[in-house]
Amino acid sequence: MSTAVSTDRLEPAQHAAAKVAGFLYLFQMATAIFGESYVRGQLIVRGDATRTAQNIIGAERLFRLSIAGDLVTYTGVIVLIWALYVLVRPVNKNLALLAVFFRLAETAVLCAATVNALVALRLLSGADYLKTFEVSQLHSLARLALSAQGLGMSVGFILLGLGSTVFAYLLLKSRYIPRALAAWGIFSSMVLAIVTWVIMVFPSLGDVMGLAYMAPMGIYEVGLGLWLLVKGIHAPIVE
Repeated sequence: MSTAVSTDRLEPAQHAAAKVAGFLYLFQMATAIFGESYVRGQLIVRGDATRTAQNIIGAERLFRLSIAGDLVTYTGVIVLIWALYVLVRPVNKNLALLAVFFRLAETAVLCAATVNALVALRLLSGADYLKTFEVSQLHSLARLALSAQGLGMSVGFILLGLGSTVFAYLLLKSRYIPRALAAWGIFSSMVLAIVTWVIMVFPSLGDVMGLAYMAPMGIYEVGLGLWLLVKGIHAPIVE
């Protein structure tokens, strides 16, 4: 015979952490889309370093705003990691710490990668010490810096996928959220990590797939964010 366990048996900190995590999933998704799609997606022209440079110079303030937005995103992710740890720590503290380490490593890589955007701006700044380079060379170097940022983000995505897989597994085991949502989180997180790694080995695959393989992860994060923010968590039914 099964009896329901009251949600009051969950720690108050877990309920609060769930709301914080729900909000931050949605918040960091919005700020990340702003920087990647709205700004870089419009300014960076694939295969044309000169036009990319001209776009950035012409919209320098917007480009700088995207960099600041990225840093806001990563700050939000750090708080999100803390909230997820508080949420799932009672399930398995050791695995929760493993997930935290993966996600903190991801955030460190992404922060370091963002420096390349500042390097690109410096190369296009017209500073006196850069006058030994031809304009076309500076444009190419700036585009290279932006490419390095993209490569750093790919490394970060692998770590993101690994950490998210562990967190989703703990959510599945906890039954704090619907099991289907947690299972989708495991699947989408593994897809993100594995496909990103495969694209590093076979770059041509990235040209074919584009960013489509990231869609399941986006669906999971938005879905989980909405669930935690609106519904919160509930203690599982125990026998």
